[in-house]
Amino acid sequence: MTVDYMKIAEVLKRWQSRSEGARRRVRALRAGAILAVCASLAGLAAAQATYSGRQGGLTLSAGATGTGSYVQYGERKMIGIGGFVDADTRRRLGLEAEGRWLEFHQSANVHLETYSIGVRYHFNYNRFQPYAKGLIGFGDFNFPYNLATGRYLVATAGAGLDYRLSHRFQIRVADAEYQDWPQFTFGSMNTLSVSAGLRVRVY
Repeated sequence: MTVDYMKIAEVLKRWQSRSEGARRRVRALRAGAILAVCASLAGLAAAQATYSGRQGGLTLSAGATGTGSYVQYGERKMIGIGGFVDADTRRRLGLEAEGRWLEFHQSANVHLETYSIGVRYHFNYNRFQPYAKGLIGFGDFNFPYNLATGRYLVATAGAGLDYRLSHRFQIRVADAEYQDWPQFTFGSMNTLSVSAGLRVRVY
């Protein structure tokens, strides 16, 4: 098998010389994420300053999930695990930080991990808690046969549903996420994931 080095060089050159429009889009994503995080932090601070018997208050939860994902690169279907921490206020606005490791059902040793943080909006309906979230972070990607690795910006939009078993324990019935990797080596890449697991109230 022969390798067309000229073609590889041409593809890499095109990637390195991405259009100014793409760079503006990435800068806008970063700016939007920073503003969203700042707004949510302001909401958390305001909630903590309110008398605990009224609208304020903060709950802290952590959990773990199992994940099934579709990765656009090579149209792969992968399995992984995830962990998350939620900081919620009674005003329905909070923060979520999560890590996800797609390490199983690999082919050609391709695997990826993402680490993100952002805003979470939730509300309660009986024992159910629907939520939506927008996260920003980075992803580590291992290319086929360990030939290269890369770290890229990752923007995430997601929604899900928790079910309360008790004051402390909840089942994460479903969590769906769409991730955009706008700076990926050979053009923007997407992943779709569905997760389920357990959520435990810590504070």
